[in-house]
Amino acid sequence: MRFAMRAAIPFLVSAATRVVADSGTVWATPHDSYSSSVGVLGCKVNTDRIAYWPNSIDCTNLCVRLSYEGRSVHLLRIDQSEGAHDVSYDAWNYLYTGYSATDRPAAGGATPMEFEDVDVSNCADLIWTDDGKLPLSAANSMNFLASCLASDTWVGNNHALYNILDPICTWGHDERCNLDWPAANQAACPHQLGTPTALTSAPVWNIMYPSGQKLLAGSVPGAPGSTPPSGSAASGRTRSKSLEIALGLFMGWKVLGRI
Repeated sequence: MRFAMRAAIPFLVSAATRVVADSGTVWATPHDSYSSSVGVLGCKVNTDRIAYWPNSIDCTNLCVRLSYEGRSVHLLRIDQSEGAHDVSYDAWNYLYTGYSATDRPAAGGATPMEFEDVDVSNCADLIWTDDGKLPLSAANSMNFLASCLASDTWVGNNHALYNILDPICTWGHDERCNLDWPAANQAACPHQLGTPTALTSAPVWNIMYPSGQKLLAGSVPGAPGSTPPSGSAASGRTRSKSLEIALGLFMGWKVLGRI
């Protein structure tokens, strides 16, 4: 088993992009490290509300409601697991205990919870782009996006490409790219597409199982800058100076003069 706001944007849903509803019971397990098999950028979504399920990622049915003992959360289903019905540790902890994993972390395994596929509008507040479009890696999401553009799908109509290489936003440039589809199958970006430049302005924080401690995704536990500064509220939208220093040292840069 792996252990891992914006204002709501109106969603226009055509007959071809409506949810084909499914529901039932899954044995949900906690997952503590963000990933996305289709390249959704963790620095631009709520990584505490993600479903890592065995199903292949659908171009329209991306939002699921998970419920347990009277509590419910909405989750973005944007990663495919090897078999388990994993969910973000914070979401699992809230459903299991009624508290955030950072407040009262709990340990536990597979728990029977009720799920229902729902319209993507229910997950609007989990997507942090200004226009509510799903943020995808311009360098590494094209196979998935091409499949979504082949027909009338929600992702095909509601995506944004960024010049960021990896889902945990450690490489590339935090900038929008344009895709002239179908004339071109590669996006055009202000900087060269896919350049492995260290990105320090868009951190992704994992909540670790079972401690509830926040850890910078991709960092080594205990390393300088791997945890949020005391008293700060970490999010996917800002990075502290200490984190810049940590990554700079990792890359061999001399950045101490910047503080």
